[in-house]
Amino acid sequence: MHFDIIAPDHIKDESLIHKMGKEYLFTKNQQGQTISSKECQFCHQESASPEMVYGIEDKGFYIIEMEGCD
Repeated sequence: MHFDIIAPDHIKDESLIHKMGKEYLFTKNQQGQTISSKECQFCHQESASPEMVYGIEDKGFYIIEMEGCD
């Protein structure tokens, strides 16, 4: 699975961001998957859409599903 975790910019703790990813994986029944940032390329540098803002306000993060997230 390939997805991006969008979190508020004040969150710098990688373990907290990994926790957000694990929370997402749980919703996809993929609890055993490894979370890694080694592939991270900071490829999304844009203003948050209203949907992203709502997700961050609601859950504290937003997931951009890229590949294999069905």
